[in-house]
Amino acid sequence: MNHRGALAAFGVILIVIGGLLAHFTQTSNGIRIEDVRFKGAKGGTMSALVYIPANATEKTPAPGILAVHGYINSRETQDGFAIEFARRGYVVVALDQTGHGYSDPPAFANGFGGPDGLSYLRSLPYVDKNNIGLEGHSMGGWTVLAAAAAMPDGYKSVVLEGSSTGKPFAAEGTPAWPRNLAVVFSQYDEFSLIMWGSEYARNVPQSAKLAAVFGVAGPIAPGRVYGDIAHGTARVLYTPAITHPSDHFSQEAIGYSLDWFAATLTGGTPLPATDQIWRRKEFGTLIALIGFVVLLLGTFDLLLGWSSFSNLRTLPPGQEAAAALPQRSGRWWMAFWVSALLPAVTYYPAFAIGDAWLPASGFLPQSCTTQIAVWALINTAITLALLPFVPKAAIRKSVVGQSLLIAVATVAVGYVALWLADVMFKIDFRFWVVALKLPSAKQWLIVLIYLVPFTLYFIVALHALHRNFSRRGAAAFGHYATIVLSLSLGFVILVGGQYLALWLGGRLINPVPASPVVPLSTIIAIQFVPLLVAIAVISTFTWRRTGSALPGALICGLLVTCYIVAGTATQASI
Repeated sequence: MNHRGALAAFGVILIVIGGLLAHFTQTSNGIRIEDVRFKGAKGGTMSALVYIPANATEKTPAPGILAVHGYINSRETQDGFAIEFARRGYVVVALDQTGHGYSDPPAFANGFGGPDGLSYLRSLPYVDKNNIGLEGHSMGGWTVLAAAAAMPDGYKSVVLEGSSTGKPFAAEGTPAWPRNLAVVFSQYDEFSLIMWGSEYARNVPQSAKLAAVFGVAGPIAPGRVYGDIAHGTARVLYTPAITHPSDHFSQEAIGYSLDWFAATLTGGTPLPATDQIWRRKEFGTLIALIGFVVLLLGTFDLLLGWSSFSNLRTLPPGQEAAAALPQRSGRWWMAFWVSALLPAVTYYPAFAIGDAWLPASGFLPQSCTTQIAVWALINTAITLALLPFVPKAAIRKSVVGQSLLIAVATVAVGYVALWLADVMFKIDFRFWVVALKLPSAKQWLIVLIYLVPFTLYFIVALHALHRNFSRRGAAAFGHYATIVLSLSLGFVILVGGQYLALWLGGRLINPVPASPVVPLSTIIAIQFVPLLVAIAVISTFTWRRTGSALPGALICGLLVTCYIVAGTATQASI
């Protein structure tokens, strides 16, 4: 095989291996998965994955569970819960909330889609309508509570993972509503003040709001069952020592939901709560995600060998001579620390500005994407102001057209692979909070709105970065390490510092006290670390083969815009 095609082939192999592992895990014991669309009560299209165990038939209907993800996530985020529920004989509808995934916008509408999801679950002929549970993480908890309020006799029990009854978005809980409630609220949850009125998550058992739901006067004892399952008044609190985004990636948190539904629903298959296999699926989609990046690199390298892109090549393939990295002078270190820290320093202020000044609209329909775009534009402006201080380099205008073509072709090949993985294996490429999804038709239109600011940022930022740190003939390991650290180190420090503060002091540091964005934006920042590492690898790979930052910048601009738009919430219709 031509060595230019070897890297692309390796990427395909990784995607296939990861896809097969994920597929056989989520379909174990004869589970079928259907990707469905259905109309909600108000005419909007709703999306869900339906997990159907082998025991569920029209003659022998099985208990059902509506499982719903949190804010700016999608139905696949619930795969750990869904796989384990289905292995125990429950039919699972893993719903995309309104304005999330492939459900129509706007987000927050129609009870987040919860009533429509429960109606759909109850309409399935192989579901036992007298044995239905509701499970939701974060805003997904408010989604299933909206369903419980709309259909008070349509379910038997509820699990809230990192969520709450009452304000800001749910009906107030009482000792009798919702029925048979389990609350799983972690000791390091970032949203304890919003959810239960407790500044520190570890103090949630002492929350007056929670006590009102449990119908007791004193602190709640974790693990103790209050009330009566037979009368629908049972209550229990679990407090795993994890964070909010870890709720859907924790065997302990998932295990509590398994125990509660085993106690409150009938007809399931008894399996120990510790018997869980869902992490194999996550490992499989992680392998596929890595394969996707490898495929992008291999595709770029393969296309670069075509005569159509000859102007992009700076040296014959494989002829880059190893050499020492440039001397680390005082100016080099100054450039390194500015490159690493400036994006992190501007992160929270940019989100606060976007939240306060740019609400969702038909022109900017995604609030979180807008906030990230504000961050990108602020850093673009600062980098442009600093360009006179970076080393001068000739601009190769002749490569603009070829750079654009090779970037589009490279990303297109990657997304074809993602589409094929969805068709063949019913997966996207993900691991924990990082999720690469196919955009819907409406999301592709939104991509066009945000493509310019993100691509502009990468063109400017990567141009400056490679002018500072990339030299012809630099040794590969040192070159890649420098670019990776200069892009990601600031966010490693930001995220690490915040969670160290949460672990030691019980709450996050709020650098913008007047803004409510810090808990959510801190969780979003977790994704920045692996994304910036991938961006560094892609841009360095393409620079070493072309001597230009432009091809990598265009690839990253298109890829990151699609990633963000497909993976977040749409608050306004376009």
